[in-house]
Amino acid sequence: MAATTATTTRSSRPPIVPKDFSAQQPETIRLYPLSNYTFGTKETQPEEDPSVLARLKRLEEHYEIHGMRRTCEGVLVCHEHNHPHVLMLQIANAFFKLPGDYVHHDDGEIEGFKKRLNERLAPVGSQFSGEGVNEDWDIGDTLAQWWRPNFETFMYPFLPGHVTRPKECKKLYFIQLPKKKVLSVPKNMKLLAVPLFELYDNTARYGPQLSAIPHLLSRYNFEFVDENDNVVAVTPGTPLGENQIPRVKVLAGEDDGQDTGMTDVGTDGEKAPEMQQ
Repeated sequence: MAATTATTTRSSRPPIVPKDFSAQQPETIRLYPLSNYTFGTKETQPEEDPSVLARLKRLEEHYEIHGMRRTCEGVLVCHEHNHPHVLMLQIANAFFKLPGDYVHHDDGEIEGFKKRLNERLAPVGSQFSGEGVNEDWDIGDTLAQWWRPNFETFMYPFLPGHVTRPKECKKLYFIQLPKKKVLSVPKNMKLLAVPLFELYDNTARYGPQLSAIPHLLSRYNFEFVDENDNVVAVTPGTPLGENQIPRVKVLAGEDDGQDTGMTDVGTDGEKAPEMQQ
C-alpha cells in the first residue's frame, strides 16, 4: 500500500484584516477575581411572608396606600477562570434571588436600593476589618425593567398595552464590584457565584428573569484581571483547561466554599421561578 504524504497549500493572497467592529460600545468593564472578595455570615433574616399568597396580599395593601411598589435588585459580577459569575442568593435550598428588595415608599430609588443591599450583604459589627468593609455600592446601568400588571405572580419585561396602573416595577441594576469587598449573607441563605453559561437558556431552573441575565450582559465587553491587577484575558476570553471549567460555587452559608457543580445546588427546577415573584 503506497504511503501518502501530507502537503500544505499556501495561498499567494495576503490575509484580509477585518475592519474595526467596536462602534457605539459601552465602556469596557473590569472584572475582579472571586478570590479578591471576603465572605461571611450574619444573623438570620426570615422572609416577611410565609407564602406567595401572603406576599401578594401585602402587595395589595401597599398599593392601596402608596401606589406602585418599586423593587430594585443588583447584578453583581466577578470572574472565576476568566468567565463572568453573578452573585446570587439561594433561600431554603431551592429559590434563587438577586440581592435587593422593594424600596421603602419614603426613600429615593438609589438611596433606598443601597439600604436594601446593605441589609442583605453588608457585614455587621467588628467581625471584619480592613479594605472593602465599608465600601459603598457603585450602582451602574439599569439592565432591565420587569412589570407586575396585577396582584398575581406573573411579571413581564414590558408593560401590556391594556395596563395603565401596574402594581409593581422591578429594576435590575448592574453593580460594578470594587477591587476588594466584604460581603456577609444571612445564615438562612446561601450566597452563590453562578457562571453565565449556567443561567443561559435555563428558565426551568432559574425562571425568566435570572436566565435573561446573560442576554443583558452581552452588551458589555469585559477585561479579566488577576489578584495583582494584571489583565489576563479580555472578551471574548481564552480557552479553559479541563480543570478550569466554571461551576456554581457556594460562597457563604451552608456547605461554605464547596464547589458543588451545576446539578447539586438546590432542588427541582419547577420551584425556581417562584423565587422571582
